[in-house]
Amino acid sequence: MTIHWLVVAPRSAVPEGDVIGVQIEGRDIALYDVDGEVYATDNVCTHGNARLCDGFVDGHEIECPLHQGKFDVRNGHPTCEPVTEKLRTYEVRIEDGQVMVGID
Repeated sequence: MTIHWLVVAPRSAVPEGDVIGVQIEGRDIALYDVDGEVYATDNVCTHGNARLCDGFVDGHEIECPLHQGKFDVRNGHPTCEPVTEKLRTYEVRIEDGQVMVGID
């Protein structure tokens, strides 16, 4: 499998301790800054049709704004019911002040 690295946002656009949503190649992606590290996941909750960028970041978790289920943004694993299905995660690189996400 070949990974294509795409620039998705300036690093400065991802606020510390928060989440933003971006669109790349028809995908809705959430970018998180947790302790200075940027993570990327699908932006739609696996439990309900809610955008995670409208949710709340608490440490390494994102809380869905619809049913308050939580995911670990580092690996996509659910950490709180009612979510049970893992979020897709993406590799992230920072180059020349830009956030790059690996898409396969």
